[in-house]
Amino acid sequence: MKRLENTVGQLLAAQQQTIACAESCTGGLLTSRLTDVPGSSAYVMGSVVSYTNPVKERIVGVKPATIAAHTEVSAETAGEMAEGIRQLIGTDLGVGITGLAGPGGGSKERPVGLVYIAVAGRWGTKVRENHFHGNRVEIKQQSAEMALHMIVEYLSGGSF
Repeated sequence: MKRLENTVGQLLAAQQQTIACAESCTGGLLTSRLTDVPGSSAYVMGSVVSYTNPVKERIVGVKPATIAAHTEVSAETAGEMAEGIRQLIGTDLGVGITGLAGPGGGSKERPVGLVYIAVAGRWGTKVRENHFHGNRVEIKQQSAEMALHMIVEYLSGGSF
């Protein structure tokens, strides 16, 4: 079975597109998977693990007002992360991931496993709310896998 990171790599290479990632709860797992593919230096331009709000704001470009109004775990923050990393690194695509991997930190309104993933590119910014289940590692893995699915969908026509 072909791994999704290989499919993403083939699509990016065939379309001569580049990608950068801003990852919070995944801690760089998406970028790690993308760079597991030989030749990925042709399309993976960089990544920021924006685990804290100050890094999201100062480096990735999330507006403090966005976090104040919507929190760091929101569709709005994920979208600004994707757009910000795309602009910062100068790539065709930007991916933003923010969420709660647990085991603590969740609430009824924002449970552990709530993860927002955004892909920004020529078709605008698409954001998906996800509710994953499992332990911390499993939620991180599911988040990276979903991000790869979303990148494939985006590169295949821009719709989710």
